Amino acid sequence: MNKAELIEEVSNRTGVTKKNVGNVINAVIKVVSDALKNGSRVTLVDFGSFQVIEKKARRGVNPQTKESIQIPAKKVPKFVAGKGLREAIIK
Repeated sequence: MNKAELIEEVSNRTGVTKKNVGNVINAVIKVVSDALKNGSRVTLVDFGSFQVIEKKARRGVNPQTKESIQIPAKKVPKFVAGKGLREAIIK
């Protein structure tokens, strides 16, 4: 499911216009992104939590040249599914 399909599905289930649903979804994405950028963790009970984790620098191999390379440390977003979401998927 992509963003347009999500907007359509939420609109169908709620009776809210696609434009308004799109605005809300864009706002939610922006709020979550800003919180993560500021180092906060975002938790949605029964759905999951978003956080930024630090990946350590590591050695890697260039697959074309087989040359050893250094991969720098970086921050990446991480999502951990909540209990409610995990249980909903199992059923």
